[in-house]
Order: sequence, then C-alpha cells, then structure tokens
Amino acid sequence: MKDKENATEEVVEEKQEEVLEEKQPIAEEVNWEEKYNMINEKFLRLNAEFMNFKKRTEKEKNDIYKYANEKLMVDLLPVIDNIARALHAIEDADNHKSVLEGVNLIKSNFDEFLKKNGVEAINAKGEIFDHNLHHAVMTEENDDFEDDTVIDEFQVGYKLNDKVIRPSMVKVSKKSN
Repeated sequence: MKDKENATEEVVEEKQEEVLEEKQPIAEEVNWEEKYNMINEKFLRLNAEFMNFKKRTEKEKNDIYKYANEKLMVDLLPVIDNIARALHAIEDADNHKSVLEGVNLIKSNFDEFLKKNGVEAINAKGEIFDHNLHHAVMTEENDDFEDDTVIDEFQVGYKLNDKVIRPSMVKVSKKSN
C-alpha cells in the first residue's frame, strides 16, 4: 500500500509541477531603455504643447487688455471731431450763438456716447437722499422740502450698467427744529 501511496504522491507532485510551470509567465525580454525613451518623448511633446498653449493664451490675454477700449475710443472720435469744429467756430464766430449751439451739440453727442456704452446719469435733484447714489457735501435747513431730500446737485453722478461709478455730489435738506 505504501507503494501505491508513493506512486500517487509522485503523480500528484508531477501534476503540481506541470500546473506551476503553466501558470508562470514566460519571461520576455523587456527593453526598458526603449520604453523609457518612448515615454520621455511623449512627455517632451506634451510639455512643448502645454508651453505653446500657455504662450498663446498669455498673448490673447494681453491683446484683450491692450485693445479692450477700442470700441469705446472709436465711439468717442465723433465727439472729439465736434470739439475741434467748435474750437474752429470760436475763432471765426462774430456772434457766440453759433458757438453755444456747437457746444450743445457736443454735449448731446457725448450724452449719446455714454448711453450707447451703458452709462447713465443719476437723477438727484428732488429725490430722497440715498447714500448708495448720492454723496452729501452740504446740508441746509429748509422747510420747503421734506427731510433728507436732495435740494441741489453740484456734480452729476453716473452708473455703468446699474453699478454706481461716481455718486452725485449733492446738498441735502434738513428740517429746522
């Protein structure tokens, strides 16, 4: 019986060795230097592409800052032309009525320019004082107006697309005690 057991053990051991040999991968020769060079080349290309992208976006950003006001300046040129015409008219004018008309034309051109570019004047005179829109530089006791009413405007305030870019400089009423 021992012979049978030994024979069985030998067969089992042989089968185990065969299975182990089949499971072990055949060692391929790996060319690590070639793989390194391939990966390094991919990295260098990717890095170069990124650097080019970075330079391109930096140039685009600089161009945006450099030419951001181009439309604004083009819209302002007719106003400048009218100022030059008004100055020329002052030299040639016998009466100042034509000069006044020219200056009024410039003012209306400039108001149109501001409106076209999203700038609007803040209404102040007669309005209730609002610290978000107005800058009070004076107060005056005045019973003709309600308390905290703007009674005079020294400098017009402006909003750019609903954002106050300069508050109105105003005089505000106070009730006398």
